[in-house]
Amino acid sequence: MGTANTAPLKTALVLGASGGVGGEVTRELLRTGWRVRGLKRGLGTPHLVREGVEWINGDAMLLTDVISAAQGCSVIVHAVNPPGYKRWAELVLPMIDNTIAAARQHGATILLPGTVYNFGPDTFPLINEDASQQPQTRKGLIRAELEHRLQVAAASGDVSVIIVRAGDYFGPHARNSWLSQGMLKPGRAVSAMYLPGRPGVGHQFAYLPDVARTMVSLLTVRDTLPTFSRFNMAGHWDAGGKQIAQAVQRVVTRRGYPQPKLRAFPWWLVWLAAPWVTTLREMLEMRYLWQTEVRMTNQRLVEVLGAEPCTPLEEAIEATLEGMGCLPDVKLLTLA
Repeated sequence: MGTANTAPLKTALVLGASGGVGGEVTRELLRTGWRVRGLKRGLGTPHLVREGVEWINGDAMLLTDVISAAQGCSVIVHAVNPPGYKRWAELVLPMIDNTIAAARQHGATILLPGTVYNFGPDTFPLINEDASQQPQTRKGLIRAELEHRLQVAAASGDVSVIIVRAGDYFGPHARNSWLSQGMLKPGRAVSAMYLPGRPGVGHQFAYLPDVARTMVSLLTVRDTLPTFSRFNMAGHWDAGGKQIAQAVQRVVTRRGYPQPKLRAFPWWLVWLAAPWVTTLREMLEMRYLWQTEVRMTNQRLVEVLGAEPCTPLEEAIEATLEGMGCLPDVKLLTLA
């Protein structure tokens, strides 16, 4: 596979290491003994070691920066996306091309957090790992092309690829998630929770630390996998659209707060503001994922790992609320 890699086999470059997914994968890599390198613009210095990560000043949009940062790495975690859904058409595919080129030059495995955007209604409601990708949205078409390019690269024999697909992320460090941005308000005690889904329609969620554990566990067996491997996570299935919210209610009341009210998400406000806000327009395009059941099976993952890492729901919710600053100490509030 490409140029022989003579560096230690436990060194990974994480693109997007300061983001939600990339940051969680970085923490898991460090916890399990990996050396981690991060690429970040605006460091001010070429190299900076902080909290165990070797940070390199650079840009994932610049091929020379990615190739240089990947020197000596056996894994490249491609967890970088334009923030707020902005400029996907301009940035997403050039960045994956740079990652592919760097992996080819250094003989590295590419580890990618996948999405459900790639799939269209022909695959709903239950999606397996090899389901056809016929998306009907702009972002879905871009993500499908991204995976196609990875598959072509793997077929050439120069690159190996592992894709892990999961539901809507939540977790203590998942800053750009539906739970932290649309359903709850970070930094405040939970008085209400907003439900984006159509009543009675199930939705798939994934606890981000579980996703990171799954991705890193797959790296430990990567030599036994096909050069292009896709895995789905089952995560936490919210069967009726209220189970996540009810878990939040139980955690909040157990911690001594009044039970939060459940309210419908105000999509009408999104419609009103969308003409002026790019992120809101993109949210509307993906609203279909809240109006119909889209669920992934994890059979292949269980076959390879034996079981899917899965934190109990209420434990995961409690850690998430604490990380969001939504569970300040009740006694401190009383004294204030």
